[in-house]
Amino acid sequence: MSFADLGLSDELLRAVGDTGYTEPTPIQASAIPSVLMMRDMVAIAQTGTGKTASFVLPMIDILAHGRSRARMPRSLILEPTRELAAQVAENFEQYGKYHKLSMALLIGGVQMGDQVKALEKGVDVLIATPGRLMDLFQRGKILLTGCSMLVIDEADRMLDMGFIPDIEEICTKLPAQRQTLLFSATMPAPIKKLADRFLTNPKTIEVARPATTNTNITQWVVPVKGQAFEKRKVVRQLLRGEDVRTAIIFCNRKTTVRELNKSLQGHGFKSGEIHGDMDQSARIAELERFKNGDINILVASDVAARGLDVKGVSHVVNFDAPWHPDDYVHRIGRTGRAGATGVAYTLVGPDDAENIQNIEKLTGEKIKTLDALPGEPEEERPARAPRRERARRDEPVAAPADEAAPPSRRTRSEQREPAPRAEAPARQSRERPDRTRGQYNEPRRGRRDRDDGPDDGWNGPIPDFLQVTLTS
Repeated sequence: MSFADLGLSDELLRAVGDTGYTEPTPIQASAIPSVLMMRDMVAIAQTGTGKTASFVLPMIDILAHGRSRARMPRSLILEPTRELAAQVAENFEQYGKYHKLSMALLIGGVQMGDQVKALEKGVDVLIATPGRLMDLFQRGKILLTGCSMLVIDEADRMLDMGFIPDIEEICTKLPAQRQTLLFSATMPAPIKKLADRFLTNPKTIEVARPATTNTNITQWVVPVKGQAFEKRKVVRQLLRGEDVRTAIIFCNRKTTVRELNKSLQGHGFKSGEIHGDMDQSARIAELERFKNGDINILVASDVAARGLDVKGVSHVVNFDAPWHPDDYVHRIGRTGRAGATGVAYTLVGPDDAENIQNIEKLTGEKIKTLDALPGEPEEERPARAPRRERARRDEPVAAPADEAAPPSRRTRSEQREPAPRAEAPARQSRERPDRTRGQYNEPRRGRRDRDDGPDDGWNGPIPDFLQVTLTS
């Protein structure tokens, strides 16, 4: 089957051909004809199956007929994260370049003024995150009464992030007569309830069993002791021992993302980071560096786990085992996309056994354990870097190369014994001792004396021309 068999317009087929795609994926082949027939639809598909194009392509052809009005978008796409919303916008620009459709992107972290101006001109496609959309709606900057098409993408992620109440409220503000498409990788009970309430006689498309992981991904569990420095060492060995072209490393906490990225950069890796504390411009810039190859390792929190389509990701590493089993499916789905193969490692400490059991229960698969790490292990670093090489207690201490050898080669233990000293001259009085340097020519017993090397100080009498009398 080709894209021409799906009933798409010539302009759209031309844009698809420009991208190099020739055959639709199973989700695209099943979904596109139903969307063009204006049916409501529930699509259950694992990540990386091409589901974004399965609603973007038919939407472009449907919206090609009609005209937008100010503050009244003709269609609405809801996305859980800014990154995914931006990616869908890129898809519309790419596939809709031969159509004259207007588009607006409503996401947090950017100036609201430009978004309001775009809405004032009227848009055919509105791509938004629920929070920013509700904000503008409450300010009276947008009307949803003219929206005839709604797409709820990554519905299970919306549930995880607490957006379901917002989505329910948004749906009540839309016209009752509309087309609604719901996409999700899993179908938990709250999502099914949402679909039953707001979709009319939907067609259900299930490309793969819910929460099934991609068979093109080789999965490994890597046992670790659990300490952060041990896990960082294991990650470095994995990255050095494998043919890693590009890799995404997922952490559960933002602080862990920052610490791991700093550690990798300190060991010479070309890495970057993305997490929720970064503003939108910084996150987009870091993703562009990753896509362009300026860095080949991206350390991320789960903000980047869903929807990001970066071609050629060869490895995914779960630095932390995910707390929610659904997140595991979405994390490792960043590799093995579009028919390519990938490798996913999950570092598992003593406290992660339950998390792995939940993942295996959800996916119905047993994850293999990696018995030996690839490549050579890192050299062990001493606990404290010595100031200079220390000699063993019963080894003779060698003199420096540029000095004459001492008359006797004493061991360290012998050197520690105090050498006999000439009796110091008696003080003139207890109240006012004679503060001449000659009376204090004994070396001070300080840090240097605890250093185990030879004593380079002067232990003989002070010549007359060097003696200085200190006066009060």
